Amino acid sequence: MILLYVIITLFILYSLLIIYYWRTWSSIVIFHPTKKDAQKKIALIVPARNEENNIGKLLSALTNQSYPKELTEIIVVDDNSTDNTAAIVQQFPFAKLIQLKEDAINSYKKKAIEKGIAAATGELIVTTDADCIPPKNWLQTIASFKEEKEAIFIAAPVVINCNSSVLQVFQAMDFMVLQGITGAVVASQKMSMCNGANLAYERNAFYAVNGFTGIDHIASGDDMLLMHKIVKLYPGKVHYLKSKEAIVSTEPMQTWRSFFNQRIRWASKAGLYNDKRILPVLLLVYLVNVSFAALLIAGIWDTHNLLYAAILWVVKTLVELPFFISVSNFFDKQWAIKLFFIFQPLHIFYTIISGLFSQFGKYEWKGRKVN
Repeated sequence: MILLYVIITLFILYSLLIIYYWRTWSSIVIFHPTKKDAQKKIALIVPARNEENNIGKLLSALTNQSYPKELTEIIVVDDNSTDNTAAIVQQFPFAKLIQLKEDAINSYKKKAIEKGIAAATGELIVTTDADCIPPKNWLQTIASFKEEKEAIFIAAPVVINCNSSVLQVFQAMDFMVLQGITGAVVASQKMSMCNGANLAYERNAFYAVNGFTGIDHIASGDDMLLMHKIVKLYPGKVHYLKSKEAIVSTEPMQTWRSFFNQRIRWASKAGLYNDKRILPVLLLVYLVNVSFAALLIAGIWDTHNLLYAAILWVVKTLVELPFFISVSNFFDKQWAIKLFFIFQPLHIFYTIISGLFSQFGKYEWKGRKVN
């Protein structure tokens, strides 16, 4: 009975958290870009490693941006690619190619972004990944939002493309939830969350916080760890851009192994956050998911616990559903709503596994083993 009481207490706290996310996300006003004359010169930084299948699509999409080309510079930083990434970039004369020569470092992506910013002349830095595709008004929307909000740092939405496979559908659904949480906590100024596939920040702010100094030994965290440094120096100047015209789409992981490596990489930096507000939240979410495993194991001795696990599955889904519906509607993925219940066990399993393995040893990313 003690186990059951503990789980009920955890779930009540978890339910309040999810309701908070739902109400906060829903309260964010959707932004529509103005038609004011653009003034900011934008430097778009794209780190790329072995992206020959994607980089051409991104650069082609960037040729169609509505933002004035004379106010846009595109810098691709090739991170020691062993394929034709660099050669493809050179086919686009408007893109500046920089070769990253450093080796035997732990954070190649941070170094690539750092080099790109050093070569940039634009006052507003925008970052995305080589496997992303932005909509036509992406940069215009970011520039308008910055002007209206006088923002120093902007976190913007990302969505995962998917086919009908279980792996890709699950990634798209899980990522939408993460994006909804990101919007909620950034809009309420409660935590530092973002995704490097769609960020913007002032070049001067990057240097004002000494860039990645102090976090450059950490393999990941070019987004959230930098964001928190800027939040501390510029409180109230960090915003979430909720606009369909700013949604960047990205490709899913193609195998379960690469998917788990990605999520372990994300989770591995949790203990390194200077923003300690996120740690109790992560612990609560993890313990609620571990509760299912605890009930299933306890069911070996008392089958009532199996019934409690089933009830928890249903109630957890009902609590999360309004939030999931709201996020799905924003990203135009309403089809995912009917799959939400049956994907719960997979989400619980993956949360437990990725959270556990993120605390141990190394993981593989882009063909490298890093800490």
